[in-house]
Amino acid sequence: MNQQSNNIVIETRKLNKIYEGDFKFHALYDIDLTIKKGDMLAIMGASGSGKSTLMNIIGCLDRATWGEYLFNEKLISEYTDNELAEIRNTQIGFVFQNFNLLTRYSALKNVELPLLYHSVSSQKRQDLAIEALERVGIGDKLVNKPTELSGGQKQRVAIARAIVNSPAIIMADEPTGALDSKTSVEIMNIFQELNNEGITIIIVTHEIDIANYCKRRMKMKDGRIIEDYEIN
Repeated sequence: MNQQSNNIVIETRKLNKIYEGDFKFHALYDIDLTIKKGDMLAIMGASGSGKSTLMNIIGCLDRATWGEYLFNEKLISEYTDNELAEIRNTQIGFVFQNFNLLTRYSALKNVELPLLYHSVSSQKRQDLAIEALERVGIGDKLVNKPTELSGGQKQRVAIARAIVNSPAIIMADEPTGALDSKTSVEIMNIFQELNNEGITIIIVTHEIDIANYCKRRMKMKDGRIIEDYEIN
């Protein structure tokens, strides 16, 4: 096995997704995609282009209708549901446009949540959560609840929650969609710093300004990849 192969963390081959219902909708067509360790990839496209569907599949939140998906060189179809849950909780961190924070919990408790699924002591959970919050520049908001935080601060909490398990990959779906331009720059700078530390970053966005922070840009249209290139 060569070194290049060892660097591939995500690979899809002729991946297709069809939604069945009152009418059949073919959301993804023959997606061939390779993502290497350390990539910072922007997946772009208009609403309905298939970019969020693709992210849900490579994030192990959904399954393809047919085609192959290899995660760390192993076919996802060979994983059990419990194994997929383990991947989502330990190897992939998720960040969403609307933050998905629990309003009744403090920032600290929100960040601790992914650690509850592991045999981690209460003190260790707290220490790791504080470290993650400090890493994203919000170590002074530990006891604040989401209703007491700005949009940018909420997203920092969400990023801290995504990295508290030290994942290899972070997937972010429109992470700046609810933020003003100044705050968006701050959030993208955090993603770049995490990428510089070796974390693979995959960002779904329709904003070219956000895509420009990434090393690689991929564009989708009508369920197909129409562009995929490195940014100098």
